[in-house]
Amino acid sequence: MTQSLPSPARERVRVRGDCDVNPQRSILLDRDGTILVERGYLSDPAAVELLPHAAAGLRRLGELGFSLVVVTNQSAIGRGYFDVERLAEIHQRMTGLLAADGVRLAGIYFCPHVPEDHCECRKPRPGLVEQAAAALGFDPRQSYVIGDKPCDIELGQAVGATTVLVRSGYGAEVEAHATARPDFVADNLLAAAAVIAARITGER
Repeated sequence: MTQSLPSPARERVRVRGDCDVNPQRSILLDRDGTILVERGYLSDPAAVELLPHAAAGLRRLGELGFSLVVVTNQSAIGRGYFDVERLAEIHQRMTGLLAADGVRLAGIYFCPHVPEDHCECRKPRPGLVEQAAAALGFDPRQSYVIGDKPCDIELGQAVGATTVLVRSGYGAEVEAHATARPDFVADNLLAAAAVIAARITGER
């Protein structure tokens, strides 16, 4: 499922600093533990808190020409802990905090199901990325998936994206126990942006 955000232009998008965004390339981001402080089943908009360096990292990724798309499992809805309306309030709070730091998201896609539903949209299955790619027009194979959990890395591998594990959230534990095999590991989103910037320079 997706929550509506201001629609990006069909061909090119302008972001802060008048940078052109390449519509073929996106950064696919986990939410909790990657952008936001991990709270378990986050249910209170007042508890939304950006991780250190998250906004700066996302702003840098936007400057590099990527659109920014959040893909998040939200089984709390399927478990009855809160509803879609409350999730929308949480995301409104998140996007407001990011906007205050000059960051605009192209979209937020979430899975409301519990694992027992065996849906196609729960990470690491590719349904959310397929929905986002169809709506926003990017190529997952030219994109990056950044997250702190094995399901994020496995999602990226499933769609052919380059993967970055961040050590925030559960990422340091994932790295220590080698429960995922990312292409790159970085301390946080700002460090991930530096890795991606260096890789783009190498491509040129």
